[in-house]
Amino acid sequence: MTKIPFLDLHAAHAPLRAEFDQAIAAVVDSGAFAGGPFVERFEAEFASYCEARHAIGVGNGTDALWFALLALGIGPGDEVITVPMSFMATAEAISYCGARPVFVDIDPRTYTMDPGAVDGAITSRTKAIIPVHLFGQTADMDSILEIARKRGLAVVEDAAQAHGAKYKGRAAGSMGDAGCFSFYPGKNLGAFGEAGAVVTNDAELRDRIRCLRDHGQSKKYHHSMIGWNGRMDGIQAAVLSVKLRHLDEANRRRRDNAALYSRLLDGVGGLVPPATASECEHVFHIYAVRIAGRDAVMKELAAQGIGTGIHYPVPIHLQPAYASLAYTAGAFPNAERCAAEFLSLPMFPELSEDQVSAVAAALVAAAG
Repeated sequence: MTKIPFLDLHAAHAPLRAEFDQAIAAVVDSGAFAGGPFVERFEAEFASYCEARHAIGVGNGTDALWFALLALGIGPGDEVITVPMSFMATAEAISYCGARPVFVDIDPRTYTMDPGAVDGAITSRTKAIIPVHLFGQTADMDSILEIARKRGLAVVEDAAQAHGAKYKGRAAGSMGDAGCFSFYPGKNLGAFGEAGAVVTNDAELRDRIRCLRDHGQSKKYHHSMIGWNGRMDGIQAAVLSVKLRHLDEANRRRRDNAALYSRLLDGVGGLVPPATASECEHVFHIYAVRIAGRDAVMKELAAQGIGTGIHYPVPIHLQPAYASLAYTAGAFPNAERCAAEFLSLPMFPELSEDQVSAVAAALVAAAG
C-alpha cells in the first residue's frame, strides 16, 4: 500500500538543502543568533512581499497577535471581536492582553468572518476586530474595514494561514492596522522551528512591537515598558529568506492541486469542496471539504494509508478553556456545523496529480 501523507516536509526541503546549509552556515559563522542582520534582512524582504512598509520578526505567530494587540493599547476591560473557527492562539492572544474575546459566526461558504454579524457584537468596550484568513483565504476585508472605520476600531488580520493570499489584489496582512503571521514549519512559509512576524504600515506601531519583543528595551538594559522575550532567531530568519524566494511557486502548485481536487470532487453527493470568493486569491494552506459522517470517512482513508486532519474539531467558544465566557452549543451554528464536518485532505506543493487523484477516488468511495 502506497501511503499518501497529509504533509511532507522532507519533499519540500530536500531540493533546497544546499541553500539551507549555506544560509545556516552564514549565521553560525557570524554568531548573529538572536535578532541581528539576518532577521533585519528577512524583515525587509517579507515587508516587501506583503506590500507593507514594515515587518517585525517575532518568536511565533501567537507572539505576533499578542504584541500587535498590546501595541494597539488593548488591555483589561476591553473586548476584541473574532471568530470561533480558528486555532486557539487567536483567542489566547486576546486573553493574554487581559481583554475578552467576543465571537461572531463565520460565513458558511468561505468559512471566514461574517461581516453581517459584527455590528451586533460591538459594545462600548469593543476596541478591535481580528478577522481570520482561514485555510489561506482572506476574509471580506472591505466590509470589515468599513465597520471598523465607522466605529473607530483597530483591525488586526490573523494571516497565520495566508502567506501570499490576496484580496482584490491586496496582500493578506497589509490591509488592517497590523497583519500577523506564523511561520510554524507546516505553514506555506514555514521555518525550521517557531517564528512569526507582524507587518504594518504604521511606524509607531512597528516601534512599540520591536520594544515589546525585546523585554521592553528602548536601548540595551533600558526598559521603557514591560515587554517579553519574543525575538526571532537568526537561523529561522535565514531559512525563511531562502524559502520566501520559492513561496509564489509553491502557492501556485497548491492552487493547481486544489483545482484538481475540486474538479474530481465536483457533484459528489453529501460532499462540499471549499469555495473561493471571487475577490480572493486563495493559497490553500488547508484543503478542507465538508462531509457528513466525517469520522467514519477519515477512518476509512487512514486504513488506505491516506493522511488527513481536522481543522478544527471543537470551535473555540466550546473549548473548556473558555467555559467562563458561558457560550453554549448552538451559539454559532455555522462554525459548529463546520467543526463536525470538516475533513482536511493532503495538501502540499509537492503532491503529485496521481496522489491527488488517488485521494479523491478514495474519498468518493468512502462517501458513497
